Amino acid sequence: MASIGPNEIFFLLQGLKWTVALTLIGFIGGGVFGLLVALARTADHKLARRITAGYIAVFQGTPLLMQLFVVYYGVALIGLDIDAWLAVAIAFTLHASAFLGEIWRGGIQAVPKGQTEAAKALGLHYPSIMKDVILPQAFKIALPATIGFLVQLIKGTSLAAIVGFVELSRAGQIVSNQTFRPLTVFALVGLIYFLICWPLSLWGARQEARLQTASR
Repeated sequence: MASIGPNEIFFLLQGLKWTVALTLIGFIGGGVFGLLVALARTADHKLARRITAGYIAVFQGTPLLMQLFVVYYGVALIGLDIDAWLAVAIAFTLHASAFLGEIWRGGIQAVPKGQTEAAKALGLHYPSIMKDVILPQAFKIALPATIGFLVQLIKGTSLAAIVGFVELSRAGQIVSNQTFRPLTVFALVGLIYFLICWPLSLWGARQEARLQTASR
């Protein structure tokens, strides 16, 4: 059995780099589109609510693995040739937008209706009401759930290996095959995931406790 040396550690860190990059792209892109989904879900327009409800149902009701397959192989059927990096970025952005949209929809609807009525009484229009009154409170309410989803998204990036994307888990598999030390390699990979996700989980728990204290 080969030993795990600096080259193998460097390769794992390269995989970690792509895991972090994919998480950031999925979370930021999903956040942008998720905000639009949340606004549509809470709009007065009935058709917009139905369309976005269906969009959320599709992505929440199907496995992320299947969504990766559909994006990666589906675009090839319409004649587009994209690499694994772009395919998984699109898939994770769509996946995150559905979940974040629903999380933030709940935050918007949790804001007391009196806030909206008071803003309208002051003559504020819809964009100002949402930007200055509703969304700051909604995001604060939804922060623990948003952090929890971020943790799930980080761990979900391991599924990107199925379409040939080399992230942390796939890098660990490659190193394991080269060194014949699967327990050691995947214990190290698991430790890296833990060191990333555990502080985020603690932060989310503290935010939830703070929110519960403030609501009493």
